[in-house]
Parts: sequence; structure tokens; C-alpha cells
Amino acid sequence: MANLVKKDVKYLNKDFAQFRQNLINFAKNYFPDTYQDFNESSPGMMFMEMSSYVGDVLSYYTDNSFKESLLSTAEESSNILMLSQLFGYKPRLNAPATCTLDVFHLVPAKGTGANAAPDMAYALTIASGMEVSTEDNITFHTEESIDFSQDPEVTVYEIDVSGNVVRYLLKKQVKVISGTIKSSTFSFVDPKPYDKIILPDTNIIDVISCSDSAGNTWYETDYLAQDTIFEDVANIPFNDPELSAYRSTVPYILKLRKTARRFVSRVRDDNRVELLFGSGVSSDADEEIIPNPKNVGHGLEYLRRTTTSNVDPTNFLYTSTYGIAPSNTTLTIKYSYGGRVEENVGISSIVSVTSVSYLNETGLVDLSSTKASLAVVNNEPAVGARARQDLDSIRQNAMSTFAAQNRAITREDYISRVYSLPSRFGTVAKAYIVGDSQINTADKTYPAETISNPYALNLYILAQNADGHFTDSNQALLENLRTYLSQYRMLTDALNIKSAFIINLGINFEVIPKPNVNSNEIVLKCIARLKILLHNDRMQINGPLNISSIVSDLDSIDGVQSIPTFEFVNLHSSNKGYSGNQYDINSAIKNNILYPSLDPSIFEIKYPNADIKGKVVKP
Repeated sequence: MANLVKKDVKYLNKDFAQFRQNLINFAKNYFPDTYQDFNESSPGMMFMEMSSYVGDVLSYYTDNSFKESLLSTAEESSNILMLSQLFGYKPRLNAPATCTLDVFHLVPAKGTGANAAPDMAYALTIASGMEVSTEDNITFHTEESIDFSQDPEVTVYEIDVSGNVVRYLLKKQVKVISGTIKSSTFSFVDPKPYDKIILPDTNIIDVISCSDSAGNTWYETDYLAQDTIFEDVANIPFNDPELSAYRSTVPYILKLRKTARRFVSRVRDDNRVELLFGSGVSSDADEEIIPNPKNVGHGLEYLRRTTTSNVDPTNFLYTSTYGIAPSNTTLTIKYSYGGRVEENVGISSIVSVTSVSYLNETGLVDLSSTKASLAVVNNEPAVGARARQDLDSIRQNAMSTFAAQNRAITREDYISRVYSLPSRFGTVAKAYIVGDSQINTADKTYPAETISNPYALNLYILAQNADGHFTDSNQALLENLRTYLSQYRMLTDALNIKSAFIINLGINFEVIPKPNVNSNEIVLKCIARLKILLHNDRMQINGPLNISSIVSDLDSIDGVQSIPTFEFVNLHSSNKGYSGNQYDINSAIKNNILYPSLDPSIFEIKYPNADIKGKVVKP
């Protein structure tokens, strides 16, 4: 057999013209005596151009397939949705409108005269999922329960001819979210690994609940291998006798629960949501299925085991590692759908209660008249509803989610997680995080040197009471925050949660007004401006106060000629309601900036009406 000649083949051709020219060059180089007619109308050129056409098409689809496999360059919506969910981001088909709803009902009075008070035995407890609507039948619903027995706003509603109070009006506020609630049922017979169902409606906002015919709850997780979920437990004496003392500010206790009944949701290109269940179909204990000395690697006992043996992933397929598959049951899926721009309704638009369930059906008192008095109204507009996210937003959000990895890495990550704690588990008003330090035991001097501890962080937090004053966090909030952060912190991070110190301040200032202006009005304007500049919302833990900037701001008030004197004073008497923390203000001022203490602390003007004092002086 004659030796084959190695031919030079070009692999860089990308389009029709390049394929065509390279085929011509190939024929000229290797078949000069066989074919020489390269005229446009020759049969040989027809075959070359047909081959170039096929090559051009294949090249296009190769490039397009590669482009569509990358999130940054994909253009087809189905690919962008698939890749974004692969990156750990869950696109929202539609966004709902939200607002704060005022909920009212009447209760009878007990006692007369100065002893009159609302009879809280008639206070309602409304379950989450109460549906309310506008006159145009736009539906909203609550996601939290409403307990009128815990710190309601009370006003007198009716007085008889003798001047005695007959009925009181109780008021509570709750967040509502737009969307129509619907339930669908799905039957399962034989267990199938990674079985899935598709919800029938489009524009799904949220999957509210999933339960089977045996009464078991199935939980939605971020991924099937996630075997623990957050569970909110009502903060009542029956569930926790100690933490229930803080029920007014922390209505729920956050718990971690391990469950095999779980599913994940995926968004499809046809605006529908698909629910995917686990793979566990075996009734045997997991310990009999997962890798053990007999089945590790490929489970072949005659094979010599080494440290580099691969673990066969099929060992986990039939366990509850990825959740269990539903079988011989019927699942009821409760979900909400909507997200139209029309759901952004104005003030006083939500006026009707269309569906409500009560949690205090005790029968001890007749609640029929109390329930009949239930009323709602929104004193702020409902905003946030919008149509489906555009593809570019989904792409950018997915890439940022993948970079974050849903873990608290930096200090800013921890702060963001603290503030994202759902309000039903308590609210953190201020948070500050710093690396831990410890005393150097080798240093025998006094005070001993402190060295940094790279394995621990100190998280300083403060809460606010009903008056907006800073206060230490109660034990229920601390427990919820500790449980919440445990799912996001790094394995090597130890987190110490502490309360920051509160330094109460007062202000004394003098003002020289311009001629021909009302002096008292100028002082009131300055006090009102100081209330804004030093409001608790603007204060931060370990945040300094720039005195020069504050004085400059007062100088800019119309009618003010100058501020000759301005000073901070420390108010610390606990008998007058202050924190009791003493602080040397004069020593803490450097270059006209008031610095906080070395121990993380926050400044507060607790009683601005009394603690800010100003007077007019003559120039």
C-alpha cells in the first residue's frame, strides 16, 4: 500500500467565503491534474459551495451553542433562566405590591369611670393569610398573624349618656402583599426520583405552602441537599415560657428544623413554575444505603481499596440526602399569582376583608359582634408591583448572587444579614461588627496588651423600644439572630453577639439672630434642625459627631447670624430614664469632632424636647 500523503487542512474557517476559498486552494494544491475548472458555473464549484454552505451552518450553530452556554453572552430567555438558576439565583416572574395595612376592631369596656379599660378577652387573633381587597377586586393578603392582645393602639370609640366608655377601638398594623391565592392538587402513586409538577397558572409570585393528604408539610428549599429549614414558632408560654415575656416585640421564635420532605421551585420560559422533589424512594434506613466499608467506591469487595478511590454517587440516590419523592399521596399546593402594575393602588384603596381565619375560637366569650366590627384601610400607597424581570436584570442579579455564594464573608455581609432578619423575629435597629481581641497573657504589665483574635468576631447590636429610644436587645431577639446567622456564617468564624453602650447627650447652644427677626422663632428653628440632624435614624454605632458641620448647618438657617456657643453634655442619670453611662465629653473632642468610646457605643439625644436647649444672645 502506497504511503498516504499528509495533507494540510485549515481549521480556522468560520464563514462561507473562507470555507469556499480554502476548498479551492485545497483542490489546487492536492488535485492539480484531477480538477482545474473553478468557473462559477462548473459542477465542481457547485459541490464546493454546497460544502461551504454546510460548513458555514455548522460553524454558526457551534458558535451559537457555546455563546448560549455562558450566562454573560446568552440571549435566549430559556437559557438565561436555566443558567441563572444554576448559579443559585431564583428569578421572580412578577413582583407584588406591598404596603402597611391598618386593622381595627371594637371591644367592649369593663369597669366604669377611671377604672374603665378595654376587655381584652374580646381581642382577636387573626391567622396569617387574611385576604383583603379594593373596590376594583385587587386582592392583598397578610403573611403574618395579627394578635390584638399584644400592645394594640387603643382609643375610645363610644361613650354613653353618663360619660362611661362603652366600647374601645383596637388598632394593629401589618404588612400586606398583593396577589390572588389559589390551591391546586396533584396525585402521586409510585415514587419516582426527582419527580416534578408544573403549577397551572402563570405569573406565580410565591409558593405559600405544600401539604400532603396525611397532613405532613413539605418545605421549599434553595437546593435539594439542604436538609434544614427555618421554622417560625409562635412565641407563647406553651412553646417557650421564658422567651414569651418578649412576645410584644418578638412574636415568633426562629427554629431550625431538619426535614426530608422538601422541594425546589424552578421558573420556566413559559411563565410557569415547576416544583422538583427529591430522589429518596427507599424505605430502608439511610445507614444501610450510604457509603460504608462494603460499598465505598464501586462496592466491589475484591478490589483493593486506596485513598484515591472514588465514592460512587449512586450510593446517595435512593436515600433522603436529596429529600424524598412523594408517593401514594396527594399534594395540595397553595400559591399566589399576580404582579400587575394595576396592583399599585393609592391611599385608602384597600377597604374590604374577603377572607379571614381566627386563632382564638375558644368559645369562652361570644366574639360574633367583635368579628363583625373588623375593618381595614391602608394609609399609605401600595407600591412595588411590576411585570416580569427583563433578561438583563436576571443576568446581572444571577452573576452577583453567584459571587456572593449566599455566605457572610465580609463585615458588610454580616451587617446586611442582621438587617435582613424578618421583622416577625424581632428587629435590630443598629449593628456594628469588629474583630475580637483578647488579653496577651504573656504581658505581665498593667494594663496588659491586647492582641487580635483572627477566629472570632464581635457583633454589637441595639434595638429600639416603642418610643424609638435605643435599648438592649432582649433574649428572644438574640436567640433568633443567633439561629438566623448560623446558616450563613463561615465555619471558621466564631460570632459573639453583644450590646453596644448608649451615651445619652444633651445640647446647649447660643444663637445670635439677624436684626428684625423673631428671636423665639429662630431658636425653635435651630432646635427643629438639630432634631433632624441628630435623629436616632442617623446615628451609628461608633459613629463620631462633627461639631463644625452641625454648627455650619445651623448657621445656614434663614435668620441666624451666628452660633457663638455650642456644646454637648453627658446626661447619665438612670433615675431620669438615661442609660447611666458616664462619658467625658471634653476629653473625647478632638479637632471639633466628638468621638465615641473605645468600647463600641452610640450617641443618643433621648428626649430632644428637653435635652436640646438654646437661648438668644446679643452680638
